Amino acid sequence: MTTGSSDNSSTTPSGPSAQPPQGRRWWNGPTFVTLAVAVVGAVAAALLTPLGEHVMNAVLDEPTCPGEACEGKNPGRQGCDDGAATFKPPSGNPAELSIRYSKECQAVWGKIEHGAKGDLVTVEAVGGTERAAEIKYDDDTYTPMVRVGDGEFEVIVCAVPKAGGESTYEHYCIHGSEVTAWR
Repeated sequence: MTTGSSDNSSTTPSGPSAQPPQGRRWWNGPTFVTLAVAVVGAVAAALLTPLGEHVMNAVLDEPTCPGEACEGKNPGRQGCDDGAATFKPPSGNPAELSIRYSKECQAVWGKIEHGAKGDLVTVEAVGGTERAAEIKYDDDTYTPMVRVGDGEFEVIVCAVPKAGGESTYEHYCIHGSEVTAWR
């Protein structure tokens, strides 16, 4: 038996090329912070998108903007389209114009279907504000919301064909109020 032998076959090497001891994680402080920031950023980005906002509204099961806070906002992103009532006249409605009303949000918006690119839909709360939206692609769109409160109201929604456009209808409007036959 020789003492002082340099046989390293049964010992762990030391120095800069040493392997970490078993059980030690591959991540250190800066790596953990970077990973945590990335995860938090991804979650925040997902919640701030329209889909994320809609999912949060569905989870909370309530609109995010009742009353005046809904003015000018997108009804879908605010959760106001869930459970909203619709008034769509059955005849004399060539562009399928409708009024959507959310009692919970105390707001209405206009919707047009089967229009053409460039056509407008407008909504006006009588004595209040007016909003409009243009069909940019496809054949439908809806306006931002206008506040109507939780009492009596009257609204006018109009379909306005683009001048020289492809629409086959003329400018026309429909009216609604708190006593309209909402479905």
